[in-house]
Amino acid sequence: MLRFLPLKLGRLYRCLKLLLVVGLFVILLMNTHNLFASFQKNELTDRRFINLNKCPACFGTSWCRKFMNGQVSFETWGRLRFLDVFNVKNVYFAQYGEPREGTRRVVLKRLGSNQELADIDQKICKRATGRPRCDLIQAIYKTEFARLNGDVRLLTPEVVEGWSDLVHCPSQRLLDRVVRRYAETKDSGSFLLKNLKDTERMQLLMTLAFNPEPLLLQSFPSDEGWPFAKYLGACGRVVAVNYVGEELWSFYNAPWDKRVDLARQLMDIAEQLTNNDFDFALYLLDVSFDNFAVGPRDGKVIVVDGENVLVADKRLIKQNKPENYDVWYESRFEDCDKEACLSFSKESLCNRVTVDHNYYAVCQNLLSRYATWRGTTGGLLHDPPAHIAKDGQLEALLDECTNPKKRYGRFTAAKELRDYLTQLVASASTR
Repeated sequence: MLRFLPLKLGRLYRCLKLLLVVGLFVILLMNTHNLFASFQKNELTDRRFINLNKCPACFGTSWCRKFMNGQVSFETWGRLRFLDVFNVKNVYFAQYGEPREGTRRVVLKRLGSNQELADIDQKICKRATGRPRCDLIQAIYKTEFARLNGDVRLLTPEVVEGWSDLVHCPSQRLLDRVVRRYAETKDSGSFLLKNLKDTERMQLLMTLAFNPEPLLLQSFPSDEGWPFAKYLGACGRVVAVNYVGEELWSFYNAPWDKRVDLARQLMDIAEQLTNNDFDFALYLLDVSFDNFAVGPRDGKVIVVDGENVLVADKRLIKQNKPENYDVWYESRFEDCDKEACLSFSKESLCNRVTVDHNYYAVCQNLLSRYATWRGTTGGLLHDPPAHIAKDGQLEALLDECTNPKKRYGRFTAAKELRDYLTQLVASASTR
């Protein structure tokens, strides 16, 4: 009886594959007219499709001329609307063309699912009218997004504190930086709100509350060495960012030397976001293989999802001196059975000068044997060469970085791990 089990499972697998192919074929037949129409029409020139008709309850308008001129168009599969059911995150690949520069790949984001976008519309309507549906353009003027309109001089912490991870504990210095670098206005460069139109102020606050990723990319730009994707612009409720490369997960089974180089870069990112000359600590609260990408030419690792990044101002912490502010904070290891889970206290991240959270997040969710993603375990540094496995140093450092046995052990292990990976990269380059 048991010998027939693999045969039956094989037949079942083939039947399921056949049913899937037949199902897709039926869907294609049912959508033949829409299929041809999708390839002929550039929906990114449609004001309603990109929700430009909802502004100023949107993310910006700086790229609208490019959208309306047809300079931005979906790549092949992105044109097929019936496939949107699989695209829960509303992230698309597109081509952007300039007459003198040719075309290049960009990433378009709606910054949330369709349900999340519908929810923000309902909240705006309920706060303004008490009803779930309304004239959105009129309603937004009656919400907290319009409270800075008029003669308000500064965006201050008490107005937006807690709206999102970016401003969970904002300092005036951080908010001045956000306003000064706001890219959805022609007159950027000043931290004074008087230089922004009322509609631009509402768009800024809307973005800050719904998904602050665009503001993070603008405030900590890649051009200045920050490890984030480059922000390009927005039109309506679609944001354009630079295409970085394939997601980190694509390199899970890459050659050992490649994975070591990527691991070293990830630890460098953890260090840069924790300790930098600007005294801003940027803590990654959502760390998974999908949230990083690797450049095809330079092999550089970049953070491609900045929605859940908490920014703490170390200068403000040192100035205010909250309780235990100068006591090193150790993130607590938690061995859970879910993917990409982390344990952290936002209050501690906001009130301590020295924090090991980024080292912990990278080690646990990406590098160590505790990393779990898409049904696999072992992390990016799985199956090291025999001589490295026999030595045991790498495994010991990864374990201490993830689940430290000594007090402040993670701080020491993270530094030693960075040095060790750097040595491995250097030795690989000389072979």
